[in-house]
Amino acid sequence: MFGSPSRAGSSDAGESSRPGADAGAGAPAPSPVTIDELVLADEPERWAALGFAVAGDVVQLGSVRVRLAGCGAGRGIVGWSLRGLASSQLDGLATTASHSAQPDAGPEHRNGIAAIDHVVAMTPDLDRSVRALQGAGLDLRRIREQPTPAGAPRQAFFRLGAEILEVVQEPERVVAERGGADRPVRLWGLALLAPDLDRTVGALAPHAGAVRDAVQQGRRIATLERSAGLAVPVALMSPRSDRARAQAPASPLAG
Repeated sequence: MFGSPSRAGSSDAGESSRPGADAGAGAPAPSPVTIDELVLADEPERWAALGFAVAGDVVQLGSVRVRLAGCGAGRGIVGWSLRGLASSQLDGLATTASHSAQPDAGPEHRNGIAAIDHVVAMTPDLDRSVRALQGAGLDLRRIREQPTPAGAPRQAFFRLGAEILEVVQEPERVVAERGGADRPVRLWGLALLAPDLDRTVGALAPHAGAVRDAVQQGRRIATLERSAGLAVPVALMSPRSDRARAQAPASPLAG
């Protein structure tokens, strides 16, 4: 999640290995689940002012289309569409099955951002959400059994093509304050990939915070400030090193 760094990511650091990794050996692999589109309750003009190439109401980040549906569409990330789903029942996430082909690479953005690194979701019941997401065909890579600095006790990581979905267990205090665990998982924030992070932070000044070490070894991170005016929390991340590629991201967004 988006917060101060804590050393995480070694396979022996209290994490569950990928379930079922050796199951079904020799069977044809199913089509991977990938992200087609994210829908945000945000205004295209806000993203254009930050140096994103906006075509109508769409920003393309890597192979993912981000549709900016306007503030009247709801709050934050209001839904998404996924390819390759076995089911659209994702523990309450507003999900549409997509059969669209993956698009060609999108336009370059003046701010230097190249793609989405990972999407963050929050859940009051991680085990329930993991079962639902796996049942829909999402590829669980690992569960991290360590708290974040903000107190989120556990996180699960799913591979969705080039992007990662990080599902974060809410702290017990938050679960109680929000009426218990009988609530759906919700999409919450984005981490964007900046190949030249220092240049991107400079291009987004004064709306980007200071660059610091990320949780993943060999990576750096900065966050967009509230002054950017976006409807979702956004972090900016440097590319993954060879070692970091073997680790799922412990996001700085919420913890």
